[in-house]
Amino acid sequence: MFIISLTYLKPAEEIDALLAKHREYLREQYDNGMFLMSGRMVPRTGGVIIATADSKADIEAVIELDPFNEAGAASYTITEFVPTMTAEILSQFKQH
Repeated sequence: MFIISLTYLKPAEEIDALLAKHREYLREQYDNGMFLMSGRMVPRTGGVIIATADSKADIEAVIELDPFNEAGAASYTITEFVPTMTAEILSQFKQH
């Protein structure tokens, strides 16, 4: 599992101009099963994505496709973790 933290590098107006394309990109990743949850940070300085993939390289490759990345509008930090406890609804992601 991966936590992807995005930090905006551009003003809010430029982020807003890319938002429709970014949401389309997110939807594609949800549809292919990679992204599980996403949303903006509070205050609105970036966003967070919870993802599942076979490797960090897979996550890095998909981040390359993000319109925020293509426009140089965000930087990304990827944290890999092994979920050993979960809420029941997320138990399919737990590893022993």
